[in-house]
Order: sequence, then C-alpha cells, then structure tokens
Amino acid sequence: MFSEIIHGLVWRTQIDNGVDPNCPDEDLSPCSHRIGIIPAGSTDCICFATVGTNDPVTSALHIIVGDSQPMDVCSVHHHNMFLRYSVSLLGYGFYGDVLTDSERKRWMGPARYDISGLKMFLTHHYYEGTVSYLPARGIIGTPRDAGRCRYGCAVCQHNGQIQSERAEKYKTNEDSECDDGEWRTIRGKFLAINAASMSCACPRSPKGLSPAAHLADGTTDLILVRKCSRFNFLRHLLRHTNKDDQFDLAFVEVHRVVRFRFTPRYCQSDSDLELDLLENGKRQIFSQICRDHPACGCTRTNSSWNCDGEILTHTAIDVRVHCRLIKLFARGIEELQVFADLSNPCVI
Repeated sequence: MFSEIIHGLVWRTQIDNGVDPNCPDEDLSPCSHRIGIIPAGSTDCICFATVGTNDPVTSALHIIVGDSQPMDVCSVHHHNMFLRYSVSLLGYGFYGDVLTDSERKRWMGPARYDISGLKMFLTHHYYEGTVSYLPARGIIGTPRDAGRCRYGCAVCQHNGQIQSERAEKYKTNEDSECDDGEWRTIRGKFLAINAASMSCACPRSPKGLSPAAHLADGTTDLILVRKCSRFNFLRHLLRHTNKDDQFDLAFVEVHRVVRFRFTPRYCQSDSDLELDLLENGKRQIFSQICRDHPACGCTRTNSSWNCDGEILTHTAIDVRVHCRLIKLFARGIEELQVFADLSNPCVI
C-alpha cells in the first residue's frame, strides 16, 4: 500500500508541475504532502529506518505530533521508459530470485521467504553484466561508517544541502558546462547487485543491508557481491544478522552513488558480446555459434529486480536518486538517552 501511495503522489506531483516522469534526466519536484505509516507488513523496514521500531502506537504518535522526516526516492527507468519508484531496496540476483520464487508460494505465508531463500542459496546462480555508476561527489560519510542515520543527522543535512545547491545551479544554467561527474564501469559475474537507499533494517537483520545508509542525503549505497563459493556467500549473508562488517570481504564492494545503470550481458550489443568472448580467450569465429547455441554453458539467463518487494522484469535499468522527494510523519531514530537513578534506573 505504501508503494502504491508513493507512486500516485510522486507521479501526480510531476504531472502538476509539468515534469516528464519518463525522462530519467529530469529533476523531479518534491511532494508537499506528508505520509504516515502504521506498520503491518512482513519486514516494516521503512518504519525501522525512520522510527526505529515497528510498533503501531509509536508510529501513530509521530503522526499526531506532526513530525516530518524527508526521504530520498530512486526513479527506475528502462530505455527512457519509467518503471517504478524505490525508497528502500533494489536487488538483482539473489534478492530478485528470492522474491520471484516466493511469489509462487504465497500460500505459505511469511515462511515462503525462508524456503525461497534456502532454495536460491543452494541453486547459487550468478549473472554477468555491466554496472556503471556516478560516485557521489563533495559529500561526507561513507558506506562503511560506524555512525548511523539518526534524528538530526548531520550527514543528511550537509549532503542534502550540497545536492540542493547543485540542482539549483543546473536549473539556472550556471553550471551548464559541467556534467554530473565521471562514470565508472565494472564488468563481471555477480551473485547479487543491491542498491540500498536506507539501512533496510528489520527484526531479522538488525543492522540491515547497508547499516550506514542515510535517509535524505541524495545518495544510495550500491553493493556488488561478485561470484564466490557458497561458503563465502553464506559468510556474507550471516553478517547481516550479527555485528561483523558485511563489506569486509574480498568479493564484496560498496559505493555511495547518485546514479547507476545495469546492463545484463545478454542485453549488450553484439560487439560487446564478441569482446567478452575475446577477453575470455575464445576466438571470434565461435562468437555467433556461442550466442545461437549456448551449449557451452553461457545460457542466456537473467534475474529480476526486487524493487521494494515488487518484481521488475526489465533487467537493463537506469536508476537515479532524487534528494528529499517525499516526507513522512517521522523524525528519524533517536539516540538512546540513559538517565541514572540509583533508586529506579531506566533507559528511555
């Protein structure tokens, strides 16, 4: 329901302001209305990231008090065609496969995620493709910081101001000669490609997929899990449930970005495919045979994207972060304050 409300609100705001939602290069207009969430979902990760708990009474009190928490929104496009908006997780590979398989098991209830997750782990699919991204420039904070996004977050305030000033320069043509920065490209075989616009914490994963991700800094954390053994991948997954650094592994890399694109190998041009074959030491004469008759093992399989719990069948996507596009009735997670009282110690 929250996803549908977001899409209706953001889309209508763009239409009213004359913005073309199908153009990935357009700066979207922020929404003036605030949204309140009474958590009743399977993970409630948005409430965990903005309130710190999935208690319905706590969320209702934030609405009554009238708190306001800005949030970034990612727009997802495929060849200049709008697909969806995302506020929490975009996942390709493992998380996309888990969602796709679990949709066939809805009769099992919440247990379907455990069954599908185990199945996908044992299947151990990996996918080839190209990831291009624009690193966030001039910001403070990294995806591996020890600090978290809390109430009055200094990182969100600083980086959000930078993103707003940069967008204003583009609007006034003061910075028309400058681009967004230098695109960086990574090609390889991946078990998972995730973009976390918030920590994505939930009861099963207290830290989330990216513990240091921020709600309103105009960036998303791009997490690339390269092909590895089942044992190593299990190590990575288990670190989501404990205090170990899930990025401190040789086959995992994370980048804080403002935009990224992904193209699966079998959506690339013929010249790119032939280049891949040549890089692998195969002669160009066999490239057409390999594409037409994939008996050699290079099967044309692609995953689906998991977009906030919804399936995206288009695999080649262009994702852009829009800073502080919506507001929630929340204030961010507040730091624990300890009040010492010898007769009645308590933690608030």
